[in-house]
Amino acid sequence: MRIYNIEVFPLILPMKQDFTISSGSVGAKSQGAPHVYVKVTADNGAIGWGEARPSHRWSYETLETVTSTLTNYLRPALLGANVTDLCTIHSIMNKEIKAGPGSGQPIAKAAVDMAVLDLIGSASGKTLSELWFSAPKTTTQLSYLISTSSPEEAERKALYAKSKQYKGLDVKIGIDPSRDIEILDAVKSAAPDLFLRVDANQAYNVQQAVKLAKRMEQIGIDVLEQPLKANDLFGHAELRRKTCIPIALDESIWTAGDLVQAVRAEACDTVVIKLTKMGGLTGAKLCGDIAREAGLGLLGGGLTESRLGLTASAHLFNYLNIAEPVDLNGPIFLQDDPVHEGPIIEEGHVILPDKPGIGCEVSMEKLDAYRI
Repeated sequence: MRIYNIEVFPLILPMKQDFTISSGSVGAKSQGAPHVYVKVTADNGAIGWGEARPSHRWSYETLETVTSTLTNYLRPALLGANVTDLCTIHSIMNKEIKAGPGSGQPIAKAAVDMAVLDLIGSASGKTLSELWFSAPKTTTQLSYLISTSSPEEAERKALYAKSKQYKGLDVKIGIDPSRDIEILDAVKSAAPDLFLRVDANQAYNVQQAVKLAKRMEQIGIDVLEQPLKANDLFGHAELRRKTCIPIALDESIWTAGDLVQAVRAEACDTVVIKLTKMGGLTGAKLCGDIAREAGLGLLGGGLTESRLGLTASAHLFNYLNIAEPVDLNGPIFLQDDPVHEGPIIEEGHVILPDKPGIGCEVSMEKLDAYRI
């Protein structure tokens, strides 16, 4: 099979609530959220779907750069490529868009990688698990995300998550640093038995993080995610020496090379695996395998992807045997998406489709409705 066509669909998907992190809004009910769907068609008619979820408050990629990268650079370079030769496909993409400090437009490349693997699975009649020679798992535990500067609202959300049988909470801090401890106290009091993952999204310096971590130890936080700037590996290593709370790195690790540097610097206890930031399923799987071999813990995360990206991520996290509830929070924030048939998402967990490839069917009518 060879790549016959690559179609790019820039979308604005409706949101049912606002989503804010320490660096600002990553989606609003009044404006929606940017997503880009990619359809790869082979010369035998087989198709595969992928998704990119850019956010300029989280990385340098935007709806515009992802769309132009895919349309003007990656598509022309990849037409005619052997679908099943993933190594060459990534080599072509990395030659066309060179790496800078990271891998070079990884969110755009992730959509192509995801679509190609979906196509390979669909054409061969194999699920992602079967392509990876692993036993399929039908469900994935989800965490509930809390993003607010109000301790009262944080408490209400924690009580809601507990009542709906969620096993974990992901709490964003740094939105209003003066209220971080109040928020965490409120959440822990409301749901003391849930796994508590606290994500700072690079909000602090070392001194602030050390002081905050000491208070978090008293509250009983299970893991502190990305407290410092992404490039501050030695700062994270210093923080690890001064707290007993496990430190997880997210924005610091985009590639397998980044992961190796973090291991050498002894900068973290845990790695956050996200297929979108890691250039797709292929890069994220590699990072997960290396982290396991290095003796590090794994957490699963996402960028409020639709059910397409959520399903692909869940398959990967199951393959990696990630035990803690994963942060695939798209359903918490998105009102709708173009997936016609896919996973069954219930409070606290997702039931994965038992179909070849990723297992989702996309509605062209909804693509047209949300396309810009």
